[in-house]
Amino acid sequence: MARAIWTGSISFGLLNVPVRLYSAVSRRQISFRELRASDKSRVRHKRVAEADGEDVAYEDIVKGYELGPEQYVVFTRDELDELDPKKTKAIEVEEFVDLDDIDPIYFVQPYYLGPAQGAERAYALLVKAMSDERKVAIARFVLRNRESLAALRPMGDVLTLTTMRFADEIVPAEELEDVVPEDVEPPKKKELDMAKQLVDSLTSDFDPSAFEDEYREELLAMIERKAEGEEIVAAVSEEPKPTKAPDLMAALEESLAAVKGEPLADGSKKDGAKKKAGTKSKSRSSSKSSSSKNGSSSKKRSSSSKSRSRSKSKAAK
Repeated sequence: MARAIWTGSISFGLLNVPVRLYSAVSRRQISFRELRASDKSRVRHKRVAEADGEDVAYEDIVKGYELGPEQYVVFTRDELDELDPKKTKAIEVEEFVDLDDIDPIYFVQPYYLGPAQGAERAYALLVKAMSDERKVAIARFVLRNRESLAALRPMGDVLTLTTMRFADEIVPAEELEDVVPEDVEPPKKKELDMAKQLVDSLTSDFDPSAFEDEYREELLAMIERKAEGEEIVAAVSEEPKPTKAPDLMAALEESLAAVKGEPLADGSKKDGAKKKAGTKSKSRSSSKSSSSKNGSSSKKRSSSSKSRSRSKSKAAK
């Protein structure tokens, strides 16, 4: 059963809807312990003072804002507590906007909002009204002693809350002067038309279940093989080379041919196009194969055992 991590109410106008906040993300990250290589002893980190190397107790630690080298403005915990936002239990809705008005760069962490006991009818009313109007609520609330900006939107019969970054936390694109040069030759019409064809040929409905964390699957398979005693040999990975400007049209033609499964006018480029298109899918299928079986070593042992059984059977005959 899901456990609420925060309780409060959605407040706008004179309406208050008691709600509970639930996590919408399941962490699947693989974690490692730090060990000493010589004897596999656990490594632990301690708080020590740079001046004398002595351990520092948690209650003896204060916070300091560095003005310059070895120059700090020091704050005690009591002083910082006075600046903490008031621990209200309200999600204060400030306005309703269209979802398309919010750039995804502002979104941080998603949560689910469920109704508190006795608030089911008011909650359903709010979900229905927002769904019909196709609006998103922009609100403020305090979570873990930090004021957060949030977007509330309906997803089916449930409300989601996604924390957001404030405007001054986003680096303006105008500051990327050295990253995106201005003196770039504009694309030719034929290049643009072919690029659009490539985009259209790869366009489909988004299915999140079609995408898997391939790195995590490969890492789990490697952990399993090492646990069985197999020696892991690092594979040499080749970095993809950027497409040069004179080769842009050729690269687009090869990509389109690979997607459509059609030969090019120059048959010598056909195999290269298919090879480029197939490399990634082969890598994915190889990763899934290694993670679904009990390691390559057990597969080899099984194959060898079957081969010996067939040899014995032939000898008996």
